[in-house]
Amino acid sequence: MNILLLGKNGQVGWELQRALAPLGSVVALGRETENGLCGDLANPEGLQQTIQTLRPSVIVNAAAYTAVDAAEQNSELAHRINATAPGVLAEVAKAVGALLVHYSTDYVFNGAGDLPWQEHHSTHPLNTYGASKLAGEHAIQQAGGHHMIFRASWVYARQGRNFVNTMANLVQQKPSLNIVGDQIGAPTSAELIADITAHCLRTRRAGMIDNGVYHLTASGDTSWCDYARYIAETLQALGAPVTATQQSIMPIASEHYSTPAQRPLNSRLNTQKLQTRFGLTLPHWKLGVTRALMEIVKHPIC
Repeated sequence: MNILLLGKNGQVGWELQRALAPLGSVVALGRETENGLCGDLANPEGLQQTIQTLRPSVIVNAAAYTAVDAAEQNSELAHRINATAPGVLAEVAKAVGALLVHYSTDYVFNGAGDLPWQEHHSTHPLNTYGASKLAGEHAIQQAGGHHMIFRASWVYARQGRNFVNTMANLVQQKPSLNIVGDQIGAPTSAELIADITAHCLRTRRAGMIDNGVYHLTASGDTSWCDYARYIAETLQALGAPVTATQQSIMPIASEHYSTPAQRPLNSRLNTQKLQTRFGLTLPHWKLGVTRALMEIVKHPIC
């Protein structure tokens, strides 16, 4: 299997370099041109040339415009990277006979209700980021080539800017915190996303799986506030000098935490389709978060 990985320096892309390596030859690219190869989603012509040169059997697109709030002021750039570029990738992938693996988000839904969203449910993004990711899904599907689209939620990793790293710092610096308590989702590690992707590619290589959209998150759900409380509790149990405790981390309503982009209240994703088709059991979100926190305590990033 010859694999082209885009977005190698992102949270998911970093883990995919490890997870995909046993499957075959992997060419991993970031935004910078390397050895004449372009991995920049803002350069569709360069992407086309790179794919035509390498002629991979699998293209894994882990690159995206993920600055949710900034997307409200940079709509054109967000759509170019999250919508136009995936469409180009899908067209060229089809031309060379490659499978395209792409990542999307729970933000394609409007967050109504309290039941987990299924893949076939109607979409209605609340913000520019979600709209651009949904447009990317549609562009891939309309191209008519082989594809798998994984929708994930609340992604974190040991590296990069994310909720786990931010809260791990704040609960050791602040005596109290106010955290949004009415948005519900499943914290999902980049490591889990990468490992599931590799498993699905192995299974698909055996000719068992159809094209389509799959929801990929850890099991269980929580609010951002309870998520922060769990981080504080776990760090304290691991011996870290925590100043904000479970009792001093208080929930606030989304309406009292103003951001340029509106967030969905219900980010729960039903993963039964993925688990059934690929023979999987997804771990509880606390398992991945605990492992990440153990790494933070053992190897703090200064």
